[in-house]
Amino acid sequence: MNYPLDPQVTPRFSGSPTFFRLPQQQSLEGLDVALQGIPFDSAASFRPGARFGPRAVREMSSLLRPYNRVLDIDPYRFLNCADVGDCSVNPFNIMESLDFMAKRYEEIARAKIFPLSYGGDHLIALGVLRGLTAARGSVAVLQVDAHLDTWDTYFGSQYTHGSFMKRAIEEELVDVNHSLQVGIRGPLFSPQDMDDVRALGMEILPMDAIVDWKVDEIANAIHKKIGDAPVYITFDVDGVDPAFAPGTGTPEIGGFTSQQMMALLHRLRGLNIVGADIVEVSPSYDNAGITALLAARVGYEILGLVAMQKKLYR
Repeated sequence: MNYPLDPQVTPRFSGSPTFFRLPQQQSLEGLDVALQGIPFDSAASFRPGARFGPRAVREMSSLLRPYNRVLDIDPYRFLNCADVGDCSVNPFNIMESLDFMAKRYEEIARAKIFPLSYGGDHLIALGVLRGLTAARGSVAVLQVDAHLDTWDTYFGSQYTHGSFMKRAIEEELVDVNHSLQVGIRGPLFSPQDMDDVRALGMEILPMDAIVDWKVDEIANAIHKKIGDAPVYITFDVDGVDPAFAPGTGTPEIGGFTSQQMMALLHRLRGLNIVGADIVEVSPSYDNAGITALLAARVGYEILGLVAMQKKLYR
């Protein structure tokens, strides 16, 4: 089993950074979890820079220790994990990049390996879902986000980080009956935006509706909607308030605190999680690396949830 470097032997500031200080390997052989970067931001509509997100997260993830106190589990004792490098992308060709992603993630899914990915802008989720569902069929999606990402086009382009969810639903990659968008907030272009997302069949938990809810209530609503359906988690860091996650391309005030988000993730135990991505970390706007650290921690908590699934069925 692979295991992170021991910081008591090899200081965290030494060596080449990998996700969670895990070994890097090219082969998928023997893995339970493949951690991969997708350095792509050619579909960003405002501030670019998320192509550098995977590098930043690798560096900040060196701060994380292996034992998860809240979940009472060391995920690396149950999951053989490795940093498998970055997915191929073409920064000048969106469609080709999506094809690269779909091919890679179908390979990972057919090998029955859990994909945990770091973007990159949010369009990468479409490429990942194409590959994942080619291997196993449509999945429920839990989208933590400030934005709907169900707009049809930007400047005539159908493939942007603000339209990935609409394209995924149109392509029948998403089990909308068990999917949920959490944390939506901020102004829209018009009332039609809400009509459009409802027409797609998506249910929303907007921040204004849940701002007074306890974390347990939000988690219960998520569990009720998703049930035991296989679920893919796509986590945009702008789902968290920019006071806690400033390093992103389209910040939106009024979001979750980082503490609320950790508490919510801990309460997702029991979901049948089949893959996850964390996207939109843009290091150029990131004060002291706190957004990259948040993204690293979200992935670490998801690893803990997946390890609990594996421990349950051992």
